[in-house]
Amino acid sequence: MNIREEARKMKLDAPVLAASSNEARNAALSAIADALISKKDEIFAANAEDCRAAEENGIAPAVMKRLLFNEAKLSDVCKGIHQLMSLPDPIGRRLLRRELDSDLVLERVSVPIGVIGVIFEARPDAMVQISTLCLKSGNCAILKGGKETARTNRVLFSIIHDAAVSAGLPATCLLQAELHNEIDELLQCEKDVDLLIPRGSNQFVQYIMNNTKIPVMGHADGICHIYVDKDVDESMAIDVIIDAKTQYTAACNAVETILVHRDIAPVFLPKLAKALNRAGVKLRGTQEAEDLIARNSDTAALASIVEIMGEDDFRTEYLDLIISLKVVGDIEEAIEHINRFGSHHTDSILTRDDAAADRFLQMVDSAGVYRNCSTRFADGFRYGFGAEVGISTSKLHARGPVGLEGLVTYKYLLRGNGQIVGDYASGRSSFHFKDLD
Repeated sequence: MNIREEARKMKLDAPVLAASSNEARNAALSAIADALISKKDEIFAANAEDCRAAEENGIAPAVMKRLLFNEAKLSDVCKGIHQLMSLPDPIGRRLLRRELDSDLVLERVSVPIGVIGVIFEARPDAMVQISTLCLKSGNCAILKGGKETARTNRVLFSIIHDAAVSAGLPATCLLQAELHNEIDELLQCEKDVDLLIPRGSNQFVQYIMNNTKIPVMGHADGICHIYVDKDVDESMAIDVIIDAKTQYTAACNAVETILVHRDIAPVFLPKLAKALNRAGVKLRGTQEAEDLIARNSDTAALASIVEIMGEDDFRTEYLDLIISLKVVGDIEEAIEHINRFGSHHTDSILTRDDAAADRFLQMVDSAGVYRNCSTRFADGFRYGFGAEVGISTSKLHARGPVGLEGLVTYKYLLRGNGQIVGDYASGRSSFHFKDLD
């Protein structure tokens, strides 16, 4: 397959999808959900082959969870599709209507981005989420999933594409790239692809950013923090931290670093270390954190379980059952640490102090800043976006979980009656700028 030629065709047909009605796009989503359920045995059989091959190749257990596509994940993606269908049409929203002069009216309306290339990790549910989000938002999409789930993705894509086309959407609405060299071809399609969204390791995302002229949206790291303030419900704090680390360890919104206020560290850190150790989490920390855990623990085994780490190690994204521990003097030191070492993804404060919480929420420079809850909530489905195409740590266009709103841009429509700029330049006519509606 020639990716450049296919992208060119897609670019020419993109306005057809952009002009389709919300009813037509919802009908396609409904057909996709029905087709996924009716052909689930075919999907599960392909996924079983992928998982078996991955296991033979020694894929880590944390990654294996991502590869699996079972009844529970099928149910989740179908719920996401129906949630998408219930959301308002993101296309054609009037964002501005202004009369510049009599019979000269300017409008700003939302429109699809156009052609989006999404390169994502080996997670079959991502194929469903990304393709349906792109269709609902009126965008054509070139999709490249991870090689570990190639069989599953091939079956899923075929089901999704056939259902969308049978519902009346153009055949060029979706394209699957399967070969690794096709990624490099895609990176050279700057005339036909409007946006790239890479999902994966820091190294991979940086490679994409450095080897294309196409705008790139996404994040390279998910170094998320939880700061435990001095005025905190300790039991709640431990529950939140365990969830943020272990509920889905390989996710980019899993917590990687815990910062603890020095006033409570002698009591709280040993309790936390005990809970994390019981949950199978390996502990790394500063010398101070290790000393406090060893000195104040009622369990002798905890005295030697903390691996001492250097300052630069706080830039590590583990995506595994490993966590970093550090003691800080106050909330200002916690904020400074997060803004320095974090990836501006998602960070949380655990506190009963409203003033401390407000300070943290205001000063931490991340796409998601939380109070008294797990970082794992950073997710398009949990935000009510109907899943997400990715998470962006950029400050331009879209930030945080990217749902429908992040997949549209806008254009200006100006309707006149023969006006010419020369009349306004000479003073024969003048603008009066009146906002309508």
